[in-house]
Amino acid sequence: MKKFIQKMLGHSFVALLLFMGVVTLFSSFNQDDDSREKILKVYNWADYIDEDLLTEFPVWYKEQTGEDVEVVYQVFDLTEVMYTKIALGNEDYDLVCPSQYVIERMMKNDMLLPINMDFGKTENYIRNLSPFITERMADFSAPGKKAGDYMVPYMWGTSGILYNTNLISKSEVESWSCLWDEKNKGKILMKDHYWDVYNMVAIYSFYPDIVSGKRTLYDVSNAHTDDDIAMVEKNLKALKLNLAGWEADFGKEMMTKGEIWMSYNWSGDAVWSIEEAALVNVSLDYVVPHEGSNLWFDGWVIPKYAGNVKAASYFLNYLCQPDVVLRNMEVSGYTSAVATPEILEAQIDSTLTETVNLSYFFGASNDSLKVNPIQYPDSSVVSRCMLLHDFLDKNDAILEMWSRAKGDNMNKGMGYFIGIFIILLAGWLVYRKVKK
Repeated sequence: MKKFIQKMLGHSFVALLLFMGVVTLFSSFNQDDDSREKILKVYNWADYIDEDLLTEFPVWYKEQTGEDVEVVYQVFDLTEVMYTKIALGNEDYDLVCPSQYVIERMMKNDMLLPINMDFGKTENYIRNLSPFITERMADFSAPGKKAGDYMVPYMWGTSGILYNTNLISKSEVESWSCLWDEKNKGKILMKDHYWDVYNMVAIYSFYPDIVSGKRTLYDVSNAHTDDDIAMVEKNLKALKLNLAGWEADFGKEMMTKGEIWMSYNWSGDAVWSIEEAALVNVSLDYVVPHEGSNLWFDGWVIPKYAGNVKAASYFLNYLCQPDVVLRNMEVSGYTSAVATPEILEAQIDSTLTETVNLSYFFGASNDSLKVNPIQYPDSSVVSRCMLLHDFLDKNDAILEMWSRAKGDNMNKGMGYFIGIFIILLAGWLVYRKVKK
């Protein structure tokens, strides 16, 4: 998932929407429709692909179709920015890569086009996706729309605790309760990401109900009653007192320097951090606490106003080739949704002492493999993780709660001032454009 960062809330987020409206309005003035069919516009998370592939794909595409194409590549750090651009309809990106819950929202809001799976003489590599992922896609379908027709899963993983093994023991971080332990005060970084953190706090808050059978992990993770939101707010405020800070994407660097004892992290970032820390003799490890956590995947989709659906569909097929998959995994540290013998063979590490049961991902015979257990978690870990859905009609209430708990509400007067300023700026820019 994944460098999703929730920074702009309340009135400040309204200002962001207005600003994005101005930006997309003027970017649309410069569209060249005549050359659009030879352009592929890709919008992705930063550091989430081997960028050499962007120059290699046009060569492959020419071999497969006889047509020329040029890749125009942009990155985003905020899902809200990406989503707003697509929702306004003034951006004609051909491919974007959101998390599963955003894809769910986009499908329900009729913002996506189906993927064209007719690749002519070219092999369909999308069929290389693991059934473990594809079977779960159905849960994110919209009325009259099958999710599998609209998305191609890209990377997947878990959320857990990255910790310094020299400063805190594994037994302590095997429960989310360590984040509320006063002895760890000032030694914890938390993701500034309301979607993940809400779920983690909810699981911690209602774990006794899960153990007693009163509620299921799925219910706690996806049923957001007013009472649930109130309990999460209470415990989130208590958690805040223990934090050294909220981080966007600098936490992994601080962990590699030994400045922080532990941080809430995504598995792919944890892989990167552990490898980088080892280079400077800092020992890090990662664990998914026993109470449970979230399982996530990011996927590629084609927005409704895309200008080159054919090239976009071929690009998705290209990304599912085993050699391309391995390159993207190497660059990002994350785990591909593709499962082929070539990929499995590349992950085997005979120097490891413990084995992992990956029968759920690679097939029944693969129940005792020596692979990185952070990239490919054991079936026992996966069994206590849950895919999360969009907050839907509770989204605003949860965002307001998140803002209150963090204490970062923007002053209303300042929010209105920013909004008015952006509206006036838009008017002035339109005036200048018309005058010219």
